[in-house]
Amino acid sequence: MDKKKEKKRLFQNLKSRYRLIIYNDSTYQTVWSLKLSRLRVLTVGGMLSFFLVIITTVIIAYTPLREYIPGYPSQEERKMIINSSILVDSLENQLAIRDSYFQKIKAVIKGEIPDTDRDRMDSSMVGSKVKFNSYNHDSVFRQKLMEEQLNLSLQQKGKPGRNISQIHFFPPIKGIVNQPFDTSEGHYAVDIIAQPNSRVSSVLDGTVIFADYTINTGYVIYVQHEKNIISIYKHNSELLKTTGDQVKAGEAIAIMGNSGELSTGPHLHFELWYNGVAVNPEQYIEF
Repeated sequence: MDKKKEKKRLFQNLKSRYRLIIYNDSTYQTVWSLKLSRLRVLTVGGMLSFFLVIITTVIIAYTPLREYIPGYPSQEERKMIINSSILVDSLENQLAIRDSYFQKIKAVIKGEIPDTDRDRMDSSMVGSKVKFNSYNHDSVFRQKLMEEQLNLSLQQKGKPGRNISQIHFFPPIKGIVNQPFDTSEGHYAVDIIAQPNSRVSSVLDGTVIFADYTINTGYVIYVQHEKNIISIYKHNSELLKTTGDQVKAGEAIAIMGNSGELSTGPHLHFELWYNGVAVNPEQYIEF
């Protein structure tokens, strides 16, 4: 019973009414008055606090004032964070591409087929058998060249070089003959050693009929001259002329080098052909 009386008394106290009066200090006249109760004061105070919290949250979330809150990142810091995230993502992609590239290079060095190429070949060549044949560009070109000159060579009598003995050949390069012309060993040329990066010159006026890179002999250039003479320059480091170019005797056509799988060091492999037959260059040119 005592608890019920206390609750009833407390509820009555909350509902008890009071008057808030403001007097004029000089005349003691009532300027403003307001009827209040404890319950009404609590209700109004709670609503004001609720609206104050909402307004503060809106200001912090949607206005620049939030940047003044300790620990909250500024606009520049947020941009830096976003840019850093983008850079990290790009870096991860680049690392994945690099790793894939290294894996392919490793597979090629080992003589294997990269995974992506193997999958592509498997899907496009199911049930088929592929046979790979070796192909020597130099031997094919030489054979074709000799076949084209066969009829003319059959008409010549005596030594092949008889009709070119009076021709003045410009030395292709100044140096020392390291390996001479020897048909018994299949060496239809002379190998000349000279200063590094020496210029290679055309021995006569003519037209470039072939200038490209081959696996065995590297950068190669063939020049067609008059009287069915062809000069060949191999293992160059750089070619200065292209197929179809007209060249003069003594004009630079290449730079001596060490290109090609069959090269044993920096030198010029020089061949001289007359009517489809290889001749010894040392018989006509002073190196």
